[in-house]
Amino acid sequence: MIAACQVEAPILIRPVVTSDDESELIARARQGDLVAFEQLYRRHVSHVYAVCLRLTADVHRAEEFTQTAFIQVWRKLPLFRGESAFATWLHRLAVNTVLMEFRAARRREARVTGAEDPAALETAPPARHAGLRLDLEQAIAALPPRARAVFVLHDIEGYTHEEIAGLLDLETGSTKAHLHRARQLLQEALR
Repeated sequence: MIAACQVEAPILIRPVVTSDDESELIARARQGDLVAFEQLYRRHVSHVYAVCLRLTADVHRAEEFTQTAFIQVWRKLPLFRGESAFATWLHRLAVNTVLMEFRAARRREARVTGAEDPAALETAPPARHAGLRLDLEQAIAALPPRARAVFVLHDIEGYTHEEIAGLLDLETGSTKAHLHRARQLLQEALR
């Protein structure tokens, strides 16, 4: 007895891009090539996640922001002009994604909690336990949110005070004050 053969629709398989030429991947991703976009994602996801984690000090929020940042990359990829390195553009987009959410949260908080002193809205670092050794990442995570954001953007990511002021809607003097406060708190935590 001969079994009848069923004919199935052909499966289209795209070849995996092995080229190290990022500009080729970018061009293909701009045209909707998901394989090329996935390769860009795999190349840059750890860096984007690290930036989000430093800014939020929360693993789950960092994962959410990383995902949101790459959704924005997919949407805004046609706007990438190539005037800077793709990694630089992506980094800026990730930072802006986190900071935009910080601003939105601050606006929501202001509607719910009014305070004349904005520092009163910041959370204090957790109390230290005797004998507990903190590493730098934990100490940074324990900083108040605005001080942490300024510290990460300035001392880790290399932004200028003017750039940070623009990103966070602060005066340049305020960013310097937040950076000074962050450094003092870090010194105390690491003693």
